[in-house]
Amino acid sequence: MENIDIMLIVKHIIIGLVQGFTEPIPVSSSGHVMIASEMLGLGEQGFTFAILTNTASLLAIMYIYREDIVRLISHFFLYLKTREKRYNADFRFALYIVIGSIPAGVLGVLLSDVIADNVSMTTIALMLFVTGTALWLIRNMRGKKKDADLRAKDAIIVGLGQAVALTPGISRSGATIISAIAVGMKQDTALRFSFMLYIPVSLGGVVLGITDFLDEPNKGALALPYAATFLATLIMTYFAMRWFMGIMKSGKLSYFTYYCFIVGTLLLLFY
Repeated sequence: MENIDIMLIVKHIIIGLVQGFTEPIPVSSSGHVMIASEMLGLGEQGFTFAILTNTASLLAIMYIYREDIVRLISHFFLYLKTREKRYNADFRFALYIVIGSIPAGVLGVLLSDVIADNVSMTTIALMLFVTGTALWLIRNMRGKKKDADLRAKDAIIVGLGQAVALTPGISRSGATIISAIAVGMKQDTALRFSFMLYIPVSLGGVVLGITDFLDEPNKGALALPYAATFLATLIMTYFAMRWFMGIMKSGKLSYFTYYCFIVGTLLLLFY
């Protein structure tokens, strides 16, 4: 039996906690995972690792929104079947989620290699400044659009925001929430639509990445570190998401502006 590298497991747990905490909040999880991996001496994490942590975060967020997911799916098909008015709002909301997922899905397939090959700490720092600036600009906006008020153009704009967030350092939740608030959505609608958009794109990434995960040559040796990472990410994502939902209700997005500026500055100074 091979010796268990406790330190390696601890480092992977830390990475999992970083991924889990930063996935729901507008500070870029991919950028923070790269920073943490560099600081811990683990180097760049591979595609298999990204699939693992993304799946853990996805499961946590799906659990939180499980009632919304079941309702939207059931009402979507019930409306198609019955055309009853009571199902129409959920039908359109679900349809807009599909529409909004298209830009990131297409660009993710076309540009994933280009994006991955052009990432540095400087890139992450600059993108954090972009995220922080955008958060500052929309900090006082209070939209009026509820779920039933959304239109296709709103979904497309927010979907384009999610596509922009394919660049490490640009927060996915930040880009979609900023876009949603900018088109006039209420805080709770912006939050829900943002994370509903996250689900199909992430599911697609998991499905497309299964082959790479199964073909990973070191997955046997890394089984324990990967399992620890998965569990840490799953638990931390759940609690971070619950915390962020409270932040959104209080309208304190400006806190993340300061954080993005501070981390971006530190990266430029020390990397």
